[in-house]
Amino acid sequence: MSQRQPRVALRVDWPQCTARGLCAELLPERIHVDPWGYPHVLGEVPPELLQRAREAAQACPRRALHLVEHRAS
Repeated sequence: MSQRQPRVALRVDWPQCTARGLCAELLPERIHVDPWGYPHVLGEVPPELLQRAREAAQACPRRALHLVEHRAS
């Protein structure tokens, strides 16, 4: 039986987010900002962008961006 890779998504903690846009600068393939600077996450994070997604979450000055793993059943 093969082990499946977990699906990874980015989530924004809206009360913490102050719309600085750093996450979108670090991961423009998956994060866009609205006219007010708030991030919009575009789908799950593919394996080739996982390291950069981790870096974007760690770089968030308010720690408002999180990686969430979903295991397939």
